[in-house]
Amino acid sequence: MEIGGVKFLIDTSPDLRMQLILSDIRDIDAVFYTHTHADHLHGIDDLREINRITGRAIELFASPDNLNIIRTRFPYLIAERKEDVEPVYRAALHPNSFEYEKSFYFRNLKVTPIKLQGHNVECSGYIFNDGEVVHISDFRDIPESAFEFITRRPEVLIMPLTTPEGTRFHAGLPTLLEYAARLKAKKTIITHMAVECDYAAIQAQCPPGVEAAYDGWEAVWESAGAQAEGF
Repeated sequence: MEIGGVKFLIDTSPDLRMQLILSDIRDIDAVFYTHTHADHLHGIDDLREINRITGRAIELFASPDNLNIIRTRFPYLIAERKEDVEPVYRAALHPNSFEYEKSFYFRNLKVTPIKLQGHNVECSGYIFNDGEVVHISDFRDIPESAFEFITRRPEVLIMPLTTPEGTRFHAGLPTLLEYAARLKAKKTIITHMAVECDYAAIQAQCPPGVEAAYDGWEAVWESAGAQAEGF
């Protein structure tokens, strides 16, 4: 995703290498992690190729607990500020932690992390630029306090669907459509669909402005006078 010249990823899926190649991505400034399940984290080693191209470290953002888990699983990838970057041997990620519902800036990008509810591990959502882009990861509910930080109509709302009816730890399609109707984003994108989701069937249930995504899918919008895009 790119907003205002800041290029970043949300999580690093196990197929990250192929996704980077297919989308011709050669530069990443940061990765914002939602949680530490393997399907969201374990492509982290493939960031090394971005380090090799750019010759610099990538900023890593996660909650304190999730950052500790990443440090434990992948200690060799964490590069402290004074370390040299040696991407031939390993990826180089600068660790950054945050406090939920405390906004911060990464360059000119305003980031507000929120703690999602109902998943079986701690899971973070992200509100970018006061709601220009809202990214929700695995969840059952969004805390009511989070909506106070969405002070504009979102250009893009991204939410995950694992199965159409939902599971103990994942919201179903009716819940996603309720949030989409509440936020009235110009474009709502449904991601994370498992094999139980028939693409055509899900798309047929989506109202105008809501779309089911697929690998290689792209969205483009205007961001503070500059073009922005996500995938």
